[in-house]
Amino acid sequence: MEEYLLNLLVCPKTGGKLVYSNKTDELICKESMLAYPIKNKIPVMLIDSAREIHESEL
Repeated sequence: MEEYLLNLLVCPKTGGKLVYSNKTDELICKESMLAYPIKNKIPVMLIDSAREIHESEL
C-alpha cells in the first residue's frame, strides 16, 4: 500500500486513521475495530465489506 494513499484514506465509519496490515492485506481501523479488504490492489472502503476484528489481531 502506497504511503501517500494510506494518508488520504480514513475509516468510513469513524473517520479514523487506517493502518495497513501486510499479513492480511487489509486496512485496519483501531477505533471501529474493522478491517477493510484490498482486492486487486484496490481498497474496498465499504462498511458492509469490512470484517470485525478482535484486540488480539491488532
